[in-house]
Amino acid sequence: MTEPTEPSTSSSLARDPSTVIHPRREPFEHGLLPIPRLIFSDPAQTLIPLKQKLLQLSSNHRVDSVAISDSLQISIEHARLVLDTLASILHSDSEPLTAAKFGEIDSVGVDVHDLVLFLYIQSYKRLLPRTHKDSAAIADVWPSTSAFDGYLSALSPLQLVRSNSRRFMPSQADEEAHQLSYLQKHLANIMSLLAEPVEGEGEESLVLTMDRFEHLGFLFQFGDKGLEGNSFSQCSPFFANSDPDMPAVPVPAAQVHDWLLQNIVATLEYISERTSSKENGPSSASDQDVAMTDASTVSIKVSTSNRGASFIEGISKSSYTKNASDIKGSSVKVLNCHESSIYILAPVRYATVYGCSDATIVLGAVGKAVRVEHCERVHVIVAAKRICIANCRECIFFLGVNQQPLMLGDNHKLQVAPYNTFYSQLEEHMNEVGIVPTVNRWDEPLALGMVDPHDSLSHPAGGSDVQAECATQVDPDQFTSFVIPNWLGGDTTGSAEGNPFTLPDAYKASQHKNHKNLGEIRQLIREASLEESRKRELSSALHVYFKDWLYGNRLSFLLLCFIPKHVTFAFTMNTVFPFKQIFLKVLEVEPWTSSLPGL
Repeated sequence: MTEPTEPSTSSSLARDPSTVIHPRREPFEHGLLPIPRLIFSDPAQTLIPLKQKLLQLSSNHRVDSVAISDSLQISIEHARLVLDTLASILHSDSEPLTAAKFGEIDSVGVDVHDLVLFLYIQSYKRLLPRTHKDSAAIADVWPSTSAFDGYLSALSPLQLVRSNSRRFMPSQADEEAHQLSYLQKHLANIMSLLAEPVEGEGEESLVLTMDRFEHLGFLFQFGDKGLEGNSFSQCSPFFANSDPDMPAVPVPAAQVHDWLLQNIVATLEYISERTSSKENGPSSASDQDVAMTDASTVSIKVSTSNRGASFIEGISKSSYTKNASDIKGSSVKVLNCHESSIYILAPVRYATVYGCSDATIVLGAVGKAVRVEHCERVHVIVAAKRICIANCRECIFFLGVNQQPLMLGDNHKLQVAPYNTFYSQLEEHMNEVGIVPTVNRWDEPLALGMVDPHDSLSHPAGGSDVQAECATQVDPDQFTSFVIPNWLGGDTTGSAEGNPFTLPDAYKASQHKNHKNLGEIRQLIREASLEESRKRELSSALHVYFKDWLYGNRLSFLLLCFIPKHVTFAFTMNTVFPFKQIFLKVLEVEPWTSSLPGL
C-alpha cells in the first residue's frame, strides 16, 4: 500500500489548483428530489441496513427501479425518476448507468453505493438568499406571498433588477462553502456507507477498497476541471501509484476520513480568505444598478468560472448570443437577465436559468439536465435530456426532452409546447450530447411537491403533501415556430422547418394553416395593382397595426428593443405575427382598400 503523503498546509493547498478539493455541484444542483420517502431524519442509521438489503438482492451490486420501489416504498414512477436523476449526475462517463442508451437505464440499474450516497444527500438544505432590506419597495412588483412559506416574494426577478439584490443571493463561493460544510459535518457517516470490516476483525477495523473509494468521486472532485479521464482514486495519495494488474491493498477508513477532512478544512479557509478580501475591495461593475434608459450602454457580465461553467448575467433590454466556440466548460448559467433574448447555440452538459423575467432564452442542446428557477414571463426553448422547473410564473416552455419535465415548488400559469426552432448545428450538437430526436416527452409533465424540503425554511405540517401546480399545453392555434434571426451572423441559424423533433398532428396542422394564410395574403398584395402612394399607405398601415400588436404582446415587444425596424417586421411576419388578422383590420379601417382586387 502506498503511504499517504504528509498533509499540505492550508496556504499551499489553496494555491495549487490540482490539489484543491471541491464538492461536485451537480448532485446538489440537479440531484435533489422533493419526495418525502427519500429523506431520512437519521440517514446513516437508515441507509446502512438498506444498503445491506439491496446488496443481498443483487449479485452484481446493481439494482433496478423495481428493487428501488420495493425497498424505499415509493411508486415505480418515482423509482424510475431516481434512476434517471442518478444517470444525469454521476461523475464517471465510464459508469454503465451514465453510458446507458435511452431505454436501457432501468435494465442497467444503479450501483448500490452510488444510490445510498444519493439518498444520503437528500437531507441537504440549500443555502437561501437573504431577504432584501427594503421589502416594502418591491412588494408591488411580485405576486402575493406564497401560502406556504413566502419564499417567492423574496425572490422576485423584478426585485433583483430594481433593488440591486444580486448581492443578497448566494455567490458561487458561498454555495461551495455551504456544500463543503455539509460534507464535512457528515463525512464520518458517508464513510461508514462505503467502508467494510476486515474479515475476522469485526466492525472496529473498517477499510476502503479502491473500488469503494472511487464512489467518493460522486461527491468530491480535485482540481478545477474534475477528473478529466482520471479516476478519483488516482487523485489521492492512497491509490495513485497502484498497479492496474494487481489488486490494491485496502486503506483504513479512518485514514481516508482524516485526509479528506484536512483537505476540506483547508479549502474552507481559502474560501473564507478570498471572500473577505473581495468584501473589503471595490465592488464590481456588475453589482451596480443600471437605469433602464441606459440599457443600450450597459456593461454585461459574461464570464467563465474556473470550475467549468460559463455565466451570462445581468443582461437587460438587449440580445446576447453564445456559439459552441464561445462556451468554455461543460455548463452554462443564465442569471438575472430581463427583457432580453439570449441564444446559447452550443452543446453543454448542464444549464441553469435563474431569476430571469420577460425574456426569450434559447438553449441549444443540453445533454444532462436543465434547471429553470424563479423566472417570470420567460419563454424557454430547449433540446435536452431532462428539465426541472421550479417556482416559476407565467412562463412557456418549448421542449424537446427525452424525459418527463419535472414541476417543483410554487409554480403558476405555466405552459408547455413542442420544440419549435432550428439552427444549422442543432442535430450535430444533439448527437454530441446524446439527445434522441425521436423521443419527445414534452407533454408528460410530472408534478412533485409544492414545498421544497431542501430549502432551509420551516413549513406548516402537511405542506409537503401538496402537489405542485402542473403545466397546461399551449393551444395548437397559438403555436408558432421560432426562427432564430439571421442577423446573429454566421451560418448557425436557419428555418424552423428543420426542427429535428416531429410535431404532433394538431400542431403541424395549425402551422400549415398559418403558412397558408400568410401565403394567401402575400399573393393578394402581389396581385394588387396599386399606385406607389397606395403601396406606401398600405405598408404604413400594416406597420402601425403591427406595432400596436407588438406592444400588446409583452415578449414580442422585446424585439423592438434591439432589432432594427425592417428586420423586426420581416422576422416577425414569418414567426409569431397574426398577419391575416391584422391585414383584415386594415381593410376594415382604411376605406381606400376596397379597391383591392378580390375583396
